[in-house]
Amino acid sequence: MIKRVLTLAAILLVSCNGNQEKSTTFQNQGNPLFRDAFTADPAPLVASDGRLYVFCGHDEQFDDLPGYEGKDGYNITEWLCYSTADMQNWTAHGAVLSPADFSWANGEACSAQCIEVNGKYYLYASLQNDEPDVKAIGVAVADKPEGPYKDALGKPLILDANHPTAFIDSDGSPWLCWGSEICYLARLQKNMTALEGEIFTIALDHFKENPWLYKRNGQYYLVYSSMGPGRETLSYAMAGNLHGPWECKGEFTGMAEDSFTIHPGVIEFGGKSYLFYHNATLSLDNHGPATGRRSVCMDQLQYNADGTIKPLTQTRDGA
Repeated sequence: MIKRVLTLAAILLVSCNGNQEKSTTFQNQGNPLFRDAFTADPAPLVASDGRLYVFCGHDEQFDDLPGYEGKDGYNITEWLCYSTADMQNWTAHGAVLSPADFSWANGEACSAQCIEVNGKYYLYASLQNDEPDVKAIGVAVADKPEGPYKDALGKPLILDANHPTAFIDSDGSPWLCWGSEICYLARLQKNMTALEGEIFTIALDHFKENPWLYKRNGQYYLVYSSMGPGRETLSYAMAGNLHGPWECKGEFTGMAEDSFTIHPGVIEFGGKSYLFYHNATLSLDNHGPATGRRSVCMDQLQYNADGTIKPLTQTRDGA
């Protein structure tokens, strides 16, 4: 088993389902960044307490056997949360939400992102809905970034939708972007639990899934998983207006090591920009590496003078 550097004794943490779990601390040892569990689809958030939080899926195989290569796909059983104040010393908060916390979902899940609005934390998650049997986006809410989170609606926010990214524009308006094969954008109501107005589509070159929407120096960015030569890569588009026109800038980093998928999460923290993503290089408890057992990584993201993203090399050293 991968050893972690523990710097605190066990701290009791109330998880989303009321169970007592241990919160532990560890140091950044490079990529993969999180080594206590298989993790995927990282979503970073800088909270009002000044800490950086990263939410990610706990990746477990349907048939969780040593050496299993993930032939039955991916299985996220809960969402985990990690946080840091300096990018080097991290706290693992454990599970903050599970697909089982949504009564209308059947237990299957994928990516999620959390956003803070007026002291509340809203976590938008991809889930499998029972009626009809399609993907749906749900929303859970908490008073603290580490939870506990509760289903805010008791029903899906959007049907036939997955891979959400939430964004607060400079004027305070909240937006939700999502999609697989087609990228969608819609404004959220101020309560963060309902859409307001029209649903737009954004045309993106080689768009596959996993949009990540943000704004930097007056420019809008949409980073997404694009389809490369047999596996996913990361590409991006830029715009001066949220409604476009969006200019596709192409691929800025290639395929993730040992993984078919790659999922972007971009954040500014401590005066630097970071890209969170996943590969599938981790071995843990005689499991992996395997494409369905992914592992979150982080590298520094840099920009050119005109705001375009510099090509990024995925490293083992990390940031």
